[in-house]
Amino acid sequence: MISSEAQAASLLRAGLVHRGRVLAWLTIGWNAVEGVAGIASGLAAGSIALIGFGIDSYVEVFAGTVILWRLRQERHAKSVSDAAERRAVQLIAVTFLLLAVGVGTESVRRLLAGAVAEESAFGIGLAVVSLIAMPLLARAKRRVGEQLESRAVQADATETMLCVWLSAILLVGLGANALFGWWWADPVAALGIVYIAGREGIEHWRTDQLDDCC
Repeated sequence: MISSEAQAASLLRAGLVHRGRVLAWLTIGWNAVEGVAGIASGLAAGSIALIGFGIDSYVEVFAGTVILWRLRQERHAKSVSDAAERRAVQLIAVTFLLLAVGVGTESVRRLLAGAVAEESAFGIGLAVVSLIAMPLLARAKRRVGEQLESRAVQADATETMLCVWLSAILLVGLGANALFGWWWADPVAALGIVYIAGREGIEHWRTDQLDDCC
């Protein structure tokens, strides 16, 4: 017979899993729209930083999908859940690294070619909105991840927090270009995105490998 404490713990965990799934769907919906807006405005202005920001939004869509898959494993045994946790963290780490490689290559090319991006008031507005919304979403995800003791959900929260830093970098780059005509600020801002994304990808991958070894 299941004790009342065990039933309460099971209900609490089920509630946390539900909340995690809701947050993952919010991430997917928000970033699907943000990605279209970022890439379209980036292409219109010739801004690699905006394009990189838009691509990162779809990296977050992918990460949200991974989290939905991970949380679905809760109905299985603990050993299966641990294996799913490792795969989820690895997949999220790979998305960071792919973003870093793609945006980094294009940023260097544009710096060497002296490609000048146009001003983008829409891009500046997009960065401001993201700076307001993303910290709230990241905080909610991290709280759920800590309570579930899920590295994958916490890694997803880190990725959402990365979006906050990317928004700040994007805002500085677009603002410098618009106010002072510093054409190089855009690809340099994109390289800032590359640094943060690459660092997070390597850290998540190394942490997961370390846990496997131990």
